[in-house]
Amino acid sequence: MDEPYGSALAGALRNEALERFLRYVRLDTQADRDSSSTPSSAGQLLLGRLLADELAELGLAEIVHDGRGVVTARLPPSAGIDGPHVGLLAHLDTSPDAPGSDVRPQLWRGYDGGAIVLPGDPTQVLSPATSALLSKRIGHDLVSSDGTTLLGADDKAGIAEIMTAVAYLCRHPEVPRPDTRIGFTVDEEIGRGAEQFPLERFGADFAYTLDGLVVGEVENETFSAVELKVTFRGVGVHPGTAKDKLVNPLRLAARFLCSLPAELSPEHTEGREGFVHPTGFSGGAEEAAVALILRDFDQDKLAAHEELVRRLANAAIADEPRASVSFARWEQYRNMRSRLEAVPRVVEAALEAARRVGLEPTLGSIRGGTDGARLTEMGLPTPNVYTGGNEYHSVREWISVEDLAISAATVVELLKLWAEGAALS
Repeated sequence: MDEPYGSALAGALRNEALERFLRYVRLDTQADRDSSSTPSSAGQLLLGRLLADELAELGLAEIVHDGRGVVTARLPPSAGIDGPHVGLLAHLDTSPDAPGSDVRPQLWRGYDGGAIVLPGDPTQVLSPATSALLSKRIGHDLVSSDGTTLLGADDKAGIAEIMTAVAYLCRHPEVPRPDTRIGFTVDEEIGRGAEQFPLERFGADFAYTLDGLVVGEVENETFSAVELKVTFRGVGVHPGTAKDKLVNPLRLAARFLCSLPAELSPEHTEGREGFVHPTGFSGGAEEAAVALILRDFDQDKLAAHEELVRRLANAAIADEPRASVSFARWEQYRNMRSRLEAVPRVVEAALEAARRVGLEPTLGSIRGGTDGARLTEMGLPTPNVYTGGNEYHSVREWISVEDLAISAATVVELLKLWAEGAALS
């Protein structure tokens, strides 16, 4: 079929990008929030080992697959290129928010614009009515799961695009490239991806995560993020003799949950609006715990969300002196925009690479986070580049093969830009 974006390079990369993507998504790399190990799941180690072997076959240098599961490698620059060290990053894990094992990818040739009933669960349907971008992908080949699991485009699309671009550059030494550093991180989906990332070993001056969505959108901003665990303690007594003695922590926690304002929930917010989102509820006779994530682009508003949660939790026990509440807090990442604005050429290079493959790029803000947010805070400026994936964290996740290919082509053009010095002028 004709390349819908008019990019000959994307057409040349299409089959390899698809083949790699289909191979990678079949490996179960789902992160485990309850695990204390790094990585949190064995499948991440398996995929990391596979990628390290593939990088070695391509002839890359300085390949390390470390004990934490992180993979780093170096693609040396073209002869005579003396420019910056450019990093490319994607994460090995998939989300724990939906089933992730035994992925059976489905290839839908020449999408006709109608509903796609997923064969593993006919109640799961891809439709332009619920996924608006589908109506703009008529004629594309699509990949989904069978409807019973995640697909894993988040972030195996990013992995496939990086690997496809690197393989192309290795096969075409005449194409100029800078000193390029490749990194595959672990446990991004549970907020641990950059905790122990080996910045010194990685050796990049700046980097790009391939972890975005709609092709053409480069993201230079994320939410700032806090995780809270609110624990209510009561008094456990046998229910048969509980009158005037029992203090049920589950009821206290439920009272707190019911007091959270609906207008601050993810299902009622969009754009630049932040939210307060309960993600877990557990407990018994003695104590009950509520896990929450708090998000906002504005640091002061995020602090206000946290103050609200603490106030409502204390209000939930105000009429019961025998009860108590405690808080555990983790700062997950901060909005990366201000630090990226200090290095505008890094973001502009990604926008120009998108133009070179025939797209009209835009800047976007992520209603979430990437490893790039934490890495930027740690001193490695890292905007986020599109992969073409859609409906992440659900069994209706899908990607266009043409979007996969144009994203891989963008990576090639991005590296060429830095090698040519066009992004430094």
